[in-house]
Amino acid sequence: MRNYTITLFLFTAVLLFSGCSSKLKNPAWIINEVMVLNESSYMDDYGQRNGWIEIYNNTARTQDLGGRYLTNDPNNPKKYPIPRGDVLTRIPPHQHALFWADNEPFNGTFHVSFKLDPTKENYIALYDNDGKTLLDEIVIPAGILADQTYGYIQDGIKYDAEGNILATRLERVTPSSNNAILEENPKVVNLQETDAWGGMLTITSMLVVFFALIALYLFFKLSGNIAKRMSEKKVAQSGTLSAVRSHTHLSGEVLAAISAAIHEMREDEHDLESTILTIQHVKRNYSPWSSKLQSLRQLPK
Repeated sequence: MRNYTITLFLFTAVLLFSGCSSKLKNPAWIINEVMVLNESSYMDDYGQRNGWIEIYNNTARTQDLGGRYLTNDPNNPKKYPIPRGDVLTRIPPHQHALFWADNEPFNGTFHVSFKLDPTKENYIALYDNDGKTLLDEIVIPAGILADQTYGYIQDGIKYDAEGNILATRLERVTPSSNNAILEENPKVVNLQETDAWGGMLTITSMLVVFFALIALYLFFKLSGNIAKRMSEKKVAQSGTLSAVRSHTHLSGEVLAAISAAIHEMREDEHDLESTILTIQHVKRNYSPWSSKLQSLRQLPK
């Protein structure tokens, strides 16, 4: 009898705990963000702006929306049946699906058969395949401004610790994306506040590029001078004509004449000439041997 009482008590406690915690449990599908009036925001694949409904897969597994129902009428839960067989309705874990409330279902799977009315309160619900099991619902109050969305600050978090619904007007419009920016960079946020026009960022970028170009110029100039000196040092140590030219201010023609004379002296090719070789500067601007007169045929006398 005592064991039976303990078992009954534990069973009752589990039921009570599960009943209390079921209110706090976030559903597997969540209507995450809704835009009622779209004037200058996101456009659909036809270039049109309409209200839209974002549904979030709040599980760690891929789920298929095909066969489920979207509606804006509590009395008609099967108002828009999401078509089966479309691979795009298979939503990966913690990802989004965007449906356009344009009342044009023939435009594709993600175009529902109703529109949202910005002048009144809008009810949106998602039903399971049987059309009876409610998966999630949200009520968008009247008075939502144009290009403003209503939903949850953090994806998939519908209830707080006390069980209150966290739906509210959102500061950022994030279709098919996270509602909250995770791990924001404080430096980027501070720069957005202090330099809204981006002037300081532009000047800083230009200065970085400018100083980088100066550093590259100095580097290549210094490395070029070092390479030139090393090359001249190697030529000087080789004892060749290039070494002589690298240490003299004489022109190439003068060095060529001196080299030719030294070569002739070493080869002993002189017959009657003096062993003294002189180089005299020719004042005329042409040499007689190159005159056209020397190349003409002489007439017989």
